[in-house]
Amino acid sequence: MAKDHSENSHPLNRDATYTLGRTSHETTRLIEQSRIYGESTTRLCKRAGIVSGMRVLEIGSGAGDVALTLAELVGPNGQVVGVDLNAAILDTARQRAADAGMHNVEFIVGDARTLSYPDKFDAIVGRFVLMYMADPREAFSKLVTHLKPGGIAAFQEPEYTLYPALLHPDTPLMNQLIQWILDVFEHSSAHLDMGVGLYRAFVDGGLPPPAMHLQSPIGAAEAWSGYRYMATIFQSLLPLLEKYELATVEQVGVDTLAARLRQEVLTSKRPFFLPPHLTAHATLPT
Repeated sequence: MAKDHSENSHPLNRDATYTLGRTSHETTRLIEQSRIYGESTTRLCKRAGIVSGMRVLEIGSGAGDVALTLAELVGPNGQVVGVDLNAAILDTARQRAADAGMHNVEFIVGDARTLSYPDKFDAIVGRFVLMYMADPREAFSKLVTHLKPGGIAAFQEPEYTLYPALLHPDTPLMNQLIQWILDVFEHSSAHLDMGVGLYRAFVDGGLPPPAMHLQSPIGAAEAWSGYRYMATIFQSLLPLLEKYELATVEQVGVDTLAARLRQEVLTSKRPFFLPPHLTAHATLPT
C-alpha cells in the first residue's frame, strides 16, 4: 500500500530527509540542476512580476543559483535575501555571488519558517523546497507573512505522481530509474505531489488561486545534457538507495548510466523526461 503523504503522515511532524544529501557532489548537482531548470525558474519569476528594485526572499538557496537569477532581475537597486539550513553550501553561494560581482544578495543560515526579518518583502520565491517540509501548507502560510500587501509568491515544485505515466515496455532502464526515484522519495517522506499541492498551499495561505504551469525538461538528442544530469541525480541518491535497500551501487552503475540512458533513448526513439514540475505564482491582496 502506498504511503499517505499528507502532512499528518510525517512522524512527529519532522521534515523529510533531504533525499539528495549534503555532499560536495550535491553542491555540484545543484549547479547542474539550475542549468536544466533555470530557464523555467526565470520564466516563472518574470511571469510573476519580479522586476528591478524589488526586495526578494528566496527559500532553500542551496548553491545560490536562484538567488543569483533574482539578483539580476531586481538589479543594483533591489535586494535578495537567500536562506538555507546548510551553512556549508551557503559558503559556496556567497563565493559565487562575489565572483559574479553581485553586491545585492546576502545569504542567511537558518530555517526560513522561524527566522524574523526587519522588513517585509516584495516577493518570496522557492524552488524544490516545500516538498521536504513536514507541513508544506503551514510552512507556506508562515512564509507569506513576510510579504508586503501586494507582494508576490512564486514557487516551483516537482510532481512525482505523474512520472509513472511515462513507463513503457521499450524503455526498461528509464522505467527502473523512475521507480527508484519514486521509491527513495517515498521512503524519505518527501511530498511526491507538492507540485499540484501548490494550489492548495497558495489558497490556504490567503493568496488568490495561482497561475500554474506544468513543465518537464525533455530530451532525445544524442548530445542532450539531461543524460549526464540524471547520472548526477543518482550519484546523490545512492546513499539512501542503499540505506533503504532499494538498489546497490552495482545495480545503478552511475559511471555508465548516462551512456546507457542515451543509448536506450536513441534505440527506442522515446524521449526521456526529467522529473515533471509545476510552477505557481500569485499576488497577495492589498
